[in-house]
Amino acid sequence: MARIRRWLRKIMQSLSGWWQRWQAPGRFLCDSCRYDYGDVCRRPERPNATKCPDYRRR
Repeated sequence: MARIRRWLRKIMQSLSGWWQRWQAPGRFLCDSCRYDYGDVCRRPERPNATKCPDYRRR
C-alpha cells in the first residue's frame, strides 16, 4: 500500500509540474499568479519562480 501511495504522489507531482508549465509557458509563474500582489506571497523564489506548490492562475 505504501508503494502505491509513493507512486501516486510521484504521478501527481509530475502532473502538477506539467500543468504549471502549460499555464505559463516560457515565463515565470509569478507573472500570472493570483497571489502576486503586496505581501501575500512570501516564497523565497518570488518573483522568478518556475515551480510553486501555491500557484493559482489569475
